[in-house]
Amino acid sequence: MSKPFEFADFIDEFKVPFTFTKVEEGSWQSNGDYIPGGATTVQMEGIILPLTEDDLRYSEAGSYSVKDKKIYTTDPLENGQVIEFKGDTYTIQSFKDYSEYADVYIYLARWREK
Repeated sequence: MSKPFEFADFIDEFKVPFTFTKVEEGSWQSNGDYIPGGATTVQMEGIILPLTEDDLRYSEAGSYSVKDKKIYTTDPLENGQVIEFKGDTYTIQSFKDYSEYADVYIYLARWREK
């Protein structure tokens, strides 16, 4: 059954590229050797918008600033992930769960100083 609100085509039409850093934890092998983790840069696409007045005012995760962004994507991200868009760095702060109704993921991302 399809979702009542299908936005994937809208995202495909207006998407912009951004990157996120996927951090993989190190692990211990059965022989006792430690294999360190690493970081991989992954290219993604989505819609990145400024926050609305309501987003700035009524967030459960605390207050946001005008530098923060709202991200719509068809691929999941995780809270705490760091993304880069147009030379600025952001941290995914919260996920707005509309998965029962829509085919997109919506995130709020906080701007980070370099």
